Amino acid sequence: MKRLTKAEEEVMQMIWENGPCTVSQMIAKMEEPHPPHSTISSIVRILEKKGFVDHNTYGRTHEYFHLVEKEAYSKFSLSSLVSGYFEGSMNNLVSFLVKENDMNLKELTKLIQDLEKKDKSK
Repeated sequence: MKRLTKAEEEVMQMIWENGPCTVSQMIAKMEEPHPPHSTISSIVRILEKKGFVDHNTYGRTHEYFHLVEKEAYSKFSLSSLVSGYFEGSMNNLVSFLVKENDMNLKELTKLIQDLEKKDKSK
């Protein structure tokens, strides 16, 4: 899987959240000032080349849909983050998050309990 730029990730988020949509529909949901149609169209074509999206054609209109699930890309991104910044150690990542977010023992214990419940339900 390839890493996405920030702009590509933003477009993917829109497709993941809204389902199949056209470039015009994406732009309509973006904050003002809206980016040019050609910019979003170019980003979507790049995402297509990278294998993240595909499209259905209706006349001259293209409706784009995701090929890569959000969860799969999230796992890939987190793995890249851990490899690049935490020597591949999830323990280092969690330790960093606890320190930086000033997490107390009660919050950490609750997080562990929630994870254990989720693991048991699988």
